[in-house]
Amino acid sequence: AVQLGESGGGSVEAGGSLRLSCVVSGLVISDYCMAWRRQSPGKEREEVASIVHSDLTAKYTNSVKGRFAIIKATAENTLYLHMNSLKPEDSGMYYCAARERRRNYCLGQYEYWGQGTQVTVSS
Repeated sequence: AVQLGESGGGSVEAGGSLRLSCVVSGLVISDYCMAWRRQSPGKEREEVASIVHSDLTAKYTNSVKGRFAIIKATAENTLYLHMNSLKPEDSGMYYCAARERRRNYCLGQYEYWGQGTQVTVSS
């Protein structure tokens, strides 16, 4: 069975940093497009960052550019999200997700999701 297990969330003050981890079993993340998606109260779930294979293929929503970094650690089969200069609007439940990859293309919808890890940033 495929399992995605997030950790690393917590409560921090604005300006602080967190590193989220998503340990994956049952699939090889190098074969998949991976993403971190965020659900904030009163808002639709949004894609914060995604990666196809290398760091060169990483994409970010505008609000986190320059502050967040998504890392696909294939040797560990783990996805990371380094979050710096955190703002209260970064608060939410962060989910790790995976969907199939063919060369440089991501296929279909995200098939696999973790249970999420909560991030709370206070002002």
